[in-house]
Amino acid sequence: MQQRRRQLLAAISSALACGLFDAKAFAASAPPKLGLIFPPVGRGAPEEGLVMYGNRIEYVVEGLGLETMTPDGYEAVIDRIPAVARRLVERGAQAVLLTGTSLSFFKGEAFNQRLTQTVREATGGLPATTMSTAVIEGLKKMGAKRVVAPTAYNEEVNARLRSFLIEHKFEVVAVEGMGIEAVEDINRVTQPMLLDFCTGVVKKAKQADTILVSCGGLRTLEILAPLEQRTGLPAVSSMPHTLLAGAKLLGLDGRVKGFGRLLESA
Repeated sequence: MQQRRRQLLAAISSALACGLFDAKAFAASAPPKLGLIFPPVGRGAPEEGLVMYGNRIEYVVEGLGLETMTPDGYEAVIDRIPAVARRLVERGAQAVLLTGTSLSFFKGEAFNQRLTQTVREATGGLPATTMSTAVIEGLKKMGAKRVVAPTAYNEEVNARLRSFLIEHKFEVVAVEGMGIEAVEDINRVTQPMLLDFCTGVVKKAKQADTILVSCGGLRTLEILAPLEQRTGLPAVSSMPHTLLAGAKLLGLDGRVKGFGRLLESA
């Protein structure tokens, strides 16, 4: 990546020296910039996004400093959202995603909508959405009525997810979490662990027609197709389907093959 950037800068410098560089044409050909507000700090471009869209999208990322996935943890970072959103504008973002599913659902849909409006106002009206909105849209796209939700969360956050889904008129067959609270502990969850956990939760929920794997910190992209194959149910998950929503905000076709039904039919 660094070598390619150096080569590009060298080519631009050469073109400038020769009077051949067309700035407007260059701007038009550059990939659009998608801004992401991550709950923790220190995250770079989302690995799942790089797999899904390659160099079709450039990601600019800022973090809020979330330490625990608990209501108290969320409350501690909410007021930081406007300043972080403005930094994304300064870095050239053309649309903004507020990631962190539980960060946006933990107080219900009205609060989720207020967060969306907060980001839009802070960015001067850029297209924006939240991770919670993206997964709800994904569930509706899959025709979900009876949802089973394997999550990363503790029981209190799971209860709030259940209420949020009911608010959106879904029947919640089961919500079961991994009990993770410290954000850093999410990194200990491996792909095989996550796939087995989700499969086990779904198998206990016989009446479910759709799966929601909830938590933006979990790496879910590569388990979506295997999970659907094991269970026979469509699966929606936080990060991949929020990135899909981001691609659409930028005016792109977000369809991706090989990672489950929703991404293939977007």
